[in-house]
Amino acid sequence: METELPQTRAPRLWAPTLIVFISSACIMVLELVAGRMVAPYVGVSLYTWTSIIGVILAGISLGNYLGGKLADRWASTRLLSLLFLLAGLTSIGVLFVDALGAAIPNEWPMVLRIIGLVAAVFFIPAVILGTISPVVTKLALRDLANTGSTVGRISAAGTVGSIVGTFATGFLLISWFGTHAIVWGVAVILLLMALGFFLAGTATRGRAVAAVLGLALIGGATAVAVWQGWTESRCSLETNYFCINVREDERDGSPVRILILDRLVHSYNDLNDPTKLVYGYEKVYAEATRYQSEQNPEMSALFIGGGGYTFPRYMEATYPGSALDVIEIDPGVTETAYQLLGLNRDTDIRSFNEDARMFLEREPDRAYRLIMGDAFNDYSVPYHLTTREFNERVKDWLADDGLYMVNLIDGPRRDFLRAYVHTLRGTFEHVYVVPAIRTWRESPRVTFVILATQQPLDLAQFAAIDGGDGETTIAQSLLSPDALDAIMAEGRLVMLTDRYAPVDQMLAPVARGEQVRPDAPEPARDNSKAE
Repeated sequence: METELPQTRAPRLWAPTLIVFISSACIMVLELVAGRMVAPYVGVSLYTWTSIIGVILAGISLGNYLGGKLADRWASTRLLSLLFLLAGLTSIGVLFVDALGAAIPNEWPMVLRIIGLVAAVFFIPAVILGTISPVVTKLALRDLANTGSTVGRISAAGTVGSIVGTFATGFLLISWFGTHAIVWGVAVILLLMALGFFLAGTATRGRAVAAVLGLALIGGATAVAVWQGWTESRCSLETNYFCINVREDERDGSPVRILILDRLVHSYNDLNDPTKLVYGYEKVYAEATRYQSEQNPEMSALFIGGGGYTFPRYMEATYPGSALDVIEIDPGVTETAYQLLGLNRDTDIRSFNEDARMFLEREPDRAYRLIMGDAFNDYSVPYHLTTREFNERVKDWLADDGLYMVNLIDGPRRDFLRAYVHTLRGTFEHVYVVPAIRTWRESPRVTFVILATQQPLDLAQFAAIDGGDGETTIAQSLLSPDALDAIMAEGRLVMLTDRYAPVDQMLAPVARGEQVRPDAPEPARDNSKAE
């Protein structure tokens, strides 16, 4: 004998699986765009995605709990209409992420800034969207005999919706429309669902008028949003990898264009003078490149990470005839370099828009005299480009007298620097470290240039080599063997491998703004920017 459940105020519910599918897809769309929308203010790191996933899951969990309570007391199409209305309105609130991101004090620790921004913008929409599934389930249940299949069917629909929302956003929507337009689209879908459920509970004679008024309000709001620019991206170009912005500035009395990827200033480009270098690590690269040219004037270089193509343009102008190849994973970055950053369309620089690891997994078709790594983006480090296995691939593409150069950021603990040098020593006979600023011991955030080679460098030769700024940075700043050994002895040595590369955890103290190692004396504060 079948046991019927008590009837709710909505004895009929059309397509419950479709409703849950849509609400679940909307949650995942918001979760995916969250990473891109907060990136210009807090960057992209393990902390960023941990915060986003944690906040969204917390919101969904609380929403499921509250939705169950609401369903037991007031389950109806009118309740669904109200929930979808609130979900749509709070989704529109996500567009205020720019104002909130700019208002968060820089003095706050990085982790607090990330969690605070994500929670302030995305928690409430996640809570409200989380309430929908329990209400739909309550309305869909007709008798106890079919409870399992009904709940299972609705749960499966929600999971499928989450999958579709994830793949659609990551592979298609962001590159097609940009995050702000996507958020507005999600809000419109939710508001249309609210209108549909409202009409379902409205008397037949009033439905037409209510439908016209509701559609007019949604359409009018969309028109205002487009007119006010609320749906426009805050990026010059939004790709599957970065929010790309280019702005004008001035350095040393001449205009330059700045490439900003997410929140990181990635390069300064002088359109009239490709030999102009701004960052300290670029000047170290220039000195090492000069050293290589003095050993052998036939130059070839592979760049892991293109960015603003600053150094490829420098080498093209300084060493005409060089064979220059760039691996830049984001074709949008390469196109920006062509359009806005002075890279000529008829350049001999070859670009390969793919992951550097995949590129170097091929059998080498040439031996480069220089391989330069510039793919470590702030605290977001592609760990698979740090491992012993990757270094072995680099060595296979490097000439016998070739030089592998990488710049990385670390702080007073120097956990990442220590692990990276230790890992390089497992592949290369000689590893050298050059801090890009002289106050590196006191600075909370420093760029180091690492030089690795199979042949020892003639260090005396660097005394007469400068990177175009009149200073011999390598000769003056290269760490002595004793100084480097002292750093290596400060903590445990980690060999980074494809199976174990806790790079994000090593950089966590830098992201949190920790100034010193726990066992170190308090250094003098240095507010200069790491270069």
